Amino acid sequence: MGGNTMQKRLGFIGLGIMGRPMVSNLLQAGHQVTVFDINTAAVDHLMSQGANSGATPADVAAQSEIVFTMLPNSSHVQQVVLGENGVLQGAAPGTIIVDMSSISPVISRDIATAVQAAGLHMIDAPVSGGEPKAIDGTLAIMVGGDESVFTSILPILQVMGSQVIRVGDNGSGATAKLANQIIVNLNIAAMSEALVFAAKAGIDIGNMYQAIRSGLAGSAVLDAKVPLILERNFVAGGRIDINLKDMTNVMETAHDIGVPLPLSSQLLEIFHTLKVDGKAADDHGGIVQYFEKLAGVEVRANSAN
Repeated sequence: MGGNTMQKRLGFIGLGIMGRPMVSNLLQAGHQVTVFDINTAAVDHLMSQGANSGATPADVAAQSEIVFTMLPNSSHVQQVVLGENGVLQGAAPGTIIVDMSSISPVISRDIATAVQAAGLHMIDAPVSGGEPKAIDGTLAIMVGGDESVFTSILPILQVMGSQVIRVGDNGSGATAKLANQIIVNLNIAAMSEALVFAAKAGIDIGNMYQAIRSGLAGSAVLDAKVPLILERNFVAGGRIDINLKDMTNVMETAHDIGVPLPLSSQLLEIFHTLKVDGKAADDHGGIVQYFEKLAGVEVRANSAN
């Protein structure tokens, strides 16, 4: 598994909000990348940057030593890896499959077992940082899988992420990602309550943000989301429906292992409320809209009267 990483033939399946800029970074770093997505516009965009196109996931795998997947949910990953015309049907023994999707740790381990039984290697490597960090190649990447396999692909992961940490065996990356999602989404919810509280009280939210951001309430979440909320910009970097899926996985996993999560369970219902309200495609910064509706106020720049 040694050799110059610049000579690796890579495959990438799933060219959405995250996958597309991640492939752009791999291409800019000099890697040969064969891509697949049902969205042909995304494929064409990356082919214009020098990517090759595969007809199916199996076709991508046949042309690749390492295959990355970045897909919406567990069933998509199962289908792409294990299904008809899937990665396993085209991949040579020893191929490394790196799933960067956010899926259930239980299903991630099941897929890894099937992959290893077929003579291939599986790594789960979900990411955090959303679209901005996917674009500038500074994602946080949480990795589960064999240490020697991880070491062999680390230089490639470092093209897409600035913080790449192996947290344990297969499924560990997926577990760390769910823990990450608890913290991020509950942070947005707590921040939303505070912003709505301050807006209803009539103070200038922009000034309040500047006043508190360098104190203990300051966070990466605060700095990423408050400026967008003040502009009423809910264009998705991390969609509400994807985060709803993650929080559903959180609750299922937590109940399986005996961990009550009262705050997460309430947040899951807030996500369901927003989905019913037609906000599924909004950014998860749009959680604020749930609290705004309760209080009958909108958080805006210069919202003080």
